[in-house]
Amino acid sequence: MRKNQVEIITIGDEILIGQIVDTNSAWMARELNNAGFEVHRTVSVHDNDKQIAAALNEALDKVDIVLITGGIGPTKDDMTKQTLCTFFETELVYNESVYQNIVDLFANRNLQINELTKNQAYVPKCSDIIQNKAGTAPILWFNKSEKVVVAMPGVPYEMQLAMSNDILPRLLERFRTSVLIHKTIQVYGYSESALALKIADWENALPQNIRLAYLPNLAVIKLRLSGVSDEASGLEFTLNRQIESLKEMLGSAIFAYEDVSMEQLIADLLSDQHKTIATAESCTGGYVAHRITAIPGSSRYFRGAVTAYSNDLKISLLGVDRNDLEHEGAVSKTIVEQMAKGARTYLKTDIAIATSGIAGPDGGTDEKPVGSVWISVSTKNETRSRLFRFGNIRNINIQRATQAAFLMLREMLVR
Repeated sequence: MRKNQVEIITIGDEILIGQIVDTNSAWMARELNNAGFEVHRTVSVHDNDKQIAAALNEALDKVDIVLITGGIGPTKDDMTKQTLCTFFETELVYNESVYQNIVDLFANRNLQINELTKNQAYVPKCSDIIQNKAGTAPILWFNKSEKVVVAMPGVPYEMQLAMSNDILPRLLERFRTSVLIHKTIQVYGYSESALALKIADWENALPQNIRLAYLPNLAVIKLRLSGVSDEASGLEFTLNRQIESLKEMLGSAIFAYEDVSMEQLIADLLSDQHKTIATAESCTGGYVAHRITAIPGSSRYFRGAVTAYSNDLKISLLGVDRNDLEHEGAVSKTIVEQMAKGARTYLKTDIAIATSGIAGPDGGTDEKPVGSVWISVSTKNETRSRLFRFGNIRNINIQRATQAAFLMLREMLVR
């Protein structure tokens, strides 16, 4: 058992019925990894004393640090505090400093303390108290032999403040952590299985302290190398050496050496080259433009978009030829290229992306089945177009078409 392993337990019926998304464990895992702790497992349980106790027992059998969020509020469904009393064979006692913290918080917010809020000042007798600087529920720290259990509020900003300012510093004082480094390489042009076969010998020869994970996502596969060591510079050297070997095998199929979104890569390339871009979208319905503009500062390079779903708008706004539309159809190389060139001219940009296809679930033919998408990227000197055959799930087709458009754009920008 490693001394820097952690288990996270999130408590709440609302998580398990899908009413809210458990963002707490993801945030905590990221911060713990950055601090050199390894998250062994994350578990979500109901507001149920037996489930909470069982999860605690199982966690403490495997790790030395257990971090709990949720269930320490003032209402009847908040059972964590009382369950912890039973688990640690203690009782709730009144804590004046916790009460005073609540008084101060309420005074600043011009609120009145009620009976339920005052009950927050009752805490397990054997716990060390960390004051909650943003809420009424105190953070509870328990020592069990050489192990630690910490219970925190489920409110994300309260948990994050406590983790950053109090809990992580204390854990770092108490436990010796190893150096934990992650490196991400992004690859395209391979299926997951084909990539695994391609790099099988390299993967099998990885040192024992380095693990490889495959993270496929819409035509792109992220390879994450995770290394653990007691010495940072040596580990960094080993990881970089493995990446160089991978680069020799995959070459230009690697398009990024960091965990960064495709739209951020595009943003960096357009900014560095001082180029502007526009989109003309049919089947993607503006999703390409949405992802481009999700990046702060995109106004430097993005001028606008035409979402031309109807043929009339393709003709009137983008200058598409009516006869070509009638003879070849909207989902064709001729039309998507006219859309791209028309957007570039109409919006006065260096580059334009156009999409036209059949997103589904219906509308396909034998010649042009659902999932057929033409994509064109046009500059003043060159226009490239490709036909893609995706699947029959509408939202996935839109996402895959957008990713494919970005990959085509990147190819033109990095020549």
